[in-house]
Amino acid sequence: MEMRSQALPPDRDAPSPPAGAPHMTSVEEIVQSFEEADAQPVDLSGYATEDWFTVGLFWVMTILVFLQFFTRYVMNDSLAWTEELATYCLIGVVFIGASMCVRKSRHIQVDLIYRYLPHGPARVLSTLVDVLRTAFLGYACWLVWKFIGIVGDEPMTTIEWNKGHVYWIALAGFVLMFGRSLQVTVQNWRRGYSILERPAAFEAPDN
Repeated sequence: MEMRSQALPPDRDAPSPPAGAPHMTSVEEIVQSFEEADAQPVDLSGYATEDWFTVGLFWVMTILVFLQFFTRYVMNDSLAWTEELATYCLIGVVFIGASMCVRKSRHIQVDLIYRYLPHGPARVLSTLVDVLRTAFLGYACWLVWKFIGIVGDEPMTTIEWNKGHVYWIALAGFVLMFGRSLQVTVQNWRRGYSILERPAAFEAPDN
């Protein structure tokens, strides 16, 4: 006995969704949204020099970690210098990448109090935060500079390299953070508000 499957006709008596109910996205609409996103040109204008340097340093760290894993667990003959260099790369990723967070105002911040303050006091407090942040980063640059002068000639543990290169990368990160903080402070002053006062104005638009 041959059985044939037939598609059931749509139920015309089924109740329609109530007004105001959330729209159920179909599979075709989801696929179409991905296709429309792929068709849009890639915009790289929002990335700066420190962003690309951080990405490159991150990939160097990734290769070193893979070498460490491969030589230890596959070849049973670990390369000790890969672990140390990967650690130093992580330091560079943190400090250089932090300048990107300063430029885009993406560090952790508390903006709850600004919701209850009038515009005048909120503007004064926000400007004070910008000034204190810039002053702190400038002071950090001076501290790292002094630190390099004290222990800058210290050699690495596994390689006969100068560890001062790592400290110089950290100093470069603080200098970049200081410069970006100064830039953000000027932009907030000219704009008349900062991300603390109007966080919605700094959100990325939906594509």
